Amino acid sequence: MNQPADAVERDVMEYDVVTVGAGPAGLSFAIRLKQINPDISVCVIEKSSTIGAHILSGAVIEPGPLDALLPGWHDNPPPVCVPATEDEFWLLGKDGGRKAPIVPPGMRNHGNYIVSLGAMCAWLAPQAEALGVEIYPGFAAAETLHAEDGTVTGVRIGDMGVAKDGTHKPGYTAGIDIRAKVTVLAEGARGHLTKRLVRRFDLDADSDPQAYSIGIKELWQVPAGRVTPGKIVHTLGWPADNHTYGGSFIYHLDNDQLAIGYVSGLDYHDPNYAPYEAFQQWKHHPMVKPLLEGGNILSAGARAIVTGGWQSLPKVEMPGALLIGDTAGLLNVPKIKGTHQAIRSGMLAAEHLAAGALAPAGFDAKLRASDAMAELRKVRNIKPGFKKGLWFGLLNGAWETATAGLSPWTLKVKADWSALDKVGSHEQPKRDYIARDLPPRDRLAGVYFAATEHDEDQPVHLHVHDTSICVTRCVEEYNNPCTRFCPAAVYEIVEDAQAEHGKRLQINAANCVHCKTCDIKDPYEIITWVTPEGGSGPNYQNL
Repeated sequence: MNQPADAVERDVMEYDVVTVGAGPAGLSFAIRLKQINPDISVCVIEKSSTIGAHILSGAVIEPGPLDALLPGWHDNPPPVCVPATEDEFWLLGKDGGRKAPIVPPGMRNHGNYIVSLGAMCAWLAPQAEALGVEIYPGFAAAETLHAEDGTVTGVRIGDMGVAKDGTHKPGYTAGIDIRAKVTVLAEGARGHLTKRLVRRFDLDADSDPQAYSIGIKELWQVPAGRVTPGKIVHTLGWPADNHTYGGSFIYHLDNDQLAIGYVSGLDYHDPNYAPYEAFQQWKHHPMVKPLLEGGNILSAGARAIVTGGWQSLPKVEMPGALLIGDTAGLLNVPKIKGTHQAIRSGMLAAEHLAAGALAPAGFDAKLRASDAMAELRKVRNIKPGFKKGLWFGLLNGAWETATAGLSPWTLKVKADWSALDKVGSHEQPKRDYIARDLPPRDRLAGVYFAATEHDEDQPVHLHVHDTSICVTRCVEEYNNPCTRFCPAAVYEIVEDAQAEHGKRLQINAANCVHCKTCDIKDPYEIITWVTPEGGSGPNYQNL
């Protein structure tokens, strides 16, 4: 948006390039740009309190792009880095399951590494700084800056010390303006600045809507003897029904630790589906529970995953700015991997800007002609195929894999918010979420393991544009799905005799783990996630 007159005096910092987000895409971009031209000034800003604190992923990485970026990285690997040793693919029913005789090609991980993506980003950051990149954690970009003709000219950092009612507290500090010749958006899935820029520049005019899943992850310390370091397990089936896309991972780390997680496609139809409860239920499956009993959780969290693929890629350039990594939507869903794509796109963007006098024009065509997009095109129909059910999805996936995506058709992707069925529109499956005896026992306990922190006396960063809908239409039509799709118990409908309808929406913003699910799945599109005060949010450890 164009900046209104601002009575607050703001400091200004100027760089050749400002990068929003210190994830694998943003840091790889900054490193590569400095490798090519040390004289280009590069700044990376990150909303979390420390680098990696908001990063959550499985994560198994293909090392090829990292080999190209940092050829000697094996001599100084990230602190969590376990070579993959074996793969298993489990098909689960409610009371049992079996190991599939064949592991799908995308899930074969010979030569790959299990990492903590948060720890990996914390490891990448000092390598960027050693090249002269300036990195500022705790800097939350609140809005983009624009020239008179609309060209992006940088970002404005959010003010610090603003009270919940909008007044300035004693420690108030105005956010600075960071001006740059090029702004690189590397915000991850559903970046809030990217969302606005896509709308402003109509970047998705020629693409399908973006699609997402929610991934919920826990890091466990388990009794000795249960872990086989490097073993990678993926599961499909229960507790998801045949019409709900869902699956899990179990990654065996060193030191008797397991990284486990459950991914639910946000294109689910049942308004009573609850992704967090589905994950907790999955942990009690007879093939999973014996791994966890007697163990304890070290860290936990949740994050949206971008899954639209090839047909949902927006235009990734605009005057003064470009998009990379998950902000652009480059995750390979059948592989359940996006880190190598993030690094690829970051390096490609750096090489493009360095060769073109810092001009974003032409990057969209370059990305679409790259290996990153060729990889996505081959698998473009696999995830959309599951919209027709589990068994059709598996058969379609086998066909698309066997033909390397040479089908003459491209399946359409629809917006996740539009997928919910209304209550009573047809018979919904019974959601029998069982009582739990493994921790955490509720979503608030999960928030504790995310170590999320927000000053409660700051403006609520979850904007619901018409709360009357929540206690009228939404109750009747969808039974308030926000109380179920949020994994952190942010949204509650509470009784209130003083309210017009006898109840009201309560937003527990301090619980938020910044997963962005509410911004994606709300069926009325009235929830907007914006950045809270810099440094707020989860503080993930080795996720």
